[in-house]
Amino acid sequence: MEKKELRAQMLSFLKKQEKEGKNRRDELLLQHFTYISAYQTAKTIATYLSTELEFNTQPLIAQALADGKRVVVPKVLPGRRMVFMVYDAGSIQTSAFGVPEPISGEIVEKSAIDLIHVPGLAWNDAGFRIGYGGGFYDRYLADFQGKTVSTIYDFQVQAFEAESFDIAVQTVLTPKKEA
Repeated sequence: MEKKELRAQMLSFLKKQEKEGKNRRDELLLQHFTYISAYQTAKTIATYLSTELEFNTQPLIAQALADGKRVVVPKVLPGRRMVFMVYDAGSIQTSAFGVPEPISGEIVEKSAIDLIHVPGLAWNDAGFRIGYGGGFYDRYLADFQGKTVSTIYDFQVQAFEAESFDIAVQTVLTPKKEA
């Protein structure tokens, strides 16, 4: 299946999720996430600001802040360059891509991030992912030295061939599977 078709299929599945089931899966994923050693040892965690279809990152952000971690979130700058900025709930807007992102803030150097929570639509068994098509995360992760993790629903595990520019996520968590 082509990436474009797989993206459309995954978006359709995400839209059809039953809310209570999704909420329960999100709770299990949060438990798995906070249990892994990469989370436990991280001082600075990068995560995304989720849409209603994705794993709900708000409880993760709240937990990380309660655990004394610095939370950073992505922003796309002119020239299609993604950076991470310190999370500030009062400084969020919807971007041109239709996703929440910081209005402004302190840009955090890549080397200061210990763990990146990577979004996407589909993952294969080797941890390679199909994102939303912008290539932002693959470009950012190309020289990232820290840990990476994704939280996904079981139906998002799909068979596909990675491309040469794809970067695998190190740890992929599903509601049924801990790392």
